Amino acid sequence: MIEVKNLTKTYGRARGVEHLTFSVEQGEILGFLGPNGAGKTTTMRIITGYLAATSGNVKVAGYDVFEDPMEARRRIGYLPENPPLYREMTVRGYLHFVCEIKGIPKARRAGHIARVVEACALGPVYGRLIQNISRGFKQRVGLAQALLGDPGVLVLDEPTVGLDPRQIIEIRELIRGLGGKHTIILSSHILPEVSMVCGRVVIINNGRLVAVDTPEGLARRLRGSRCLAVRVRGPRDEVVSQVGSLAGVRSVMLEKAEAGALANGSGGEVLLSLETELASDVREALFFRMAELGWPILEMRFVDLSLEDVFLRLTTEEKLEDASEVAASA
Repeated sequence: MIEVKNLTKTYGRARGVEHLTFSVEQGEILGFLGPNGAGKTTTMRIITGYLAATSGNVKVAGYDVFEDPMEARRRIGYLPENPPLYREMTVRGYLHFVCEIKGIPKARRAGHIARVVEACALGPVYGRLIQNISRGFKQRVGLAQALLGDPGVLVLDEPTVGLDPRQIIEIRELIRGLGGKHTIILSSHILPEVSMVCGRVVIINNGRLVAVDTPEGLARRLRGSRCLAVRVRGPRDEVVSQVGSLAGVRSVMLEKAEAGALANGSGGEVLLSLETELASDVREALFFRMAELGWPILEMRFVDLSLEDVFLRLTTEEKLEDASEVAASA
């Protein structure tokens, strides 16, 4: 639905973005991340046709944003960081105004607005002046105007900025529910939010692409291995020895052992952290080995770097060489 190829934007000698290339599949929710000044808003404004590029190509639903801008824009709903609201209008009047701007036929407007109002839960404030509603409802009105016209693509720039925790959760759930029907690019500084909503992320720094992958994939590539947390009921030393002997296990660290699991005791629990080879999934072999020895596995889960860890590693100057390798392999 969205193709960005070799996109470059310069402001005199200053660089906004440089040779940026990525794509977004139909129905996907893509997180677009980067530090302040990295080029996120510049990229979004170019995709939506609000800003011209110095060079490169952008297509939305097959339409070139520069050569066929009106057709491309008809397929885009845009929520900028500061929603384009007219505070002196009611929510009802504003949504009807946006319908008129977007050329939605009068016969379709009432039903179309009703669906958007329901989707964004705007019923309680529908007849109120925009200046008199909360910040959370203002964000919902901004999202509603982006949804009018039923665009295939939604570009959301910091949709939860300035909201309280409850409002953030409400907007997050609303955006998640729009995935599948709409293709979404979501820019946000709240990284846990991106992890919960987005299936894939693009990270840029200093106007350049540094990584494209799922949050989990980025964590594994940066670590160079996988980390598996395992809780077993059995004798500490023997559990550590047996787990460490499995193919694909690089190292075993004892995190915790209860009293009954000390030395050769058998009644307590042992919590281990396993570093395994990236290409190896040792869970099945581990299960059968522990079952053979009669030591029940109480917990087994992969532990990856958080998206915050990934973001910091990829956008810190001294790590950029490693980051470029991650981007190249994505």
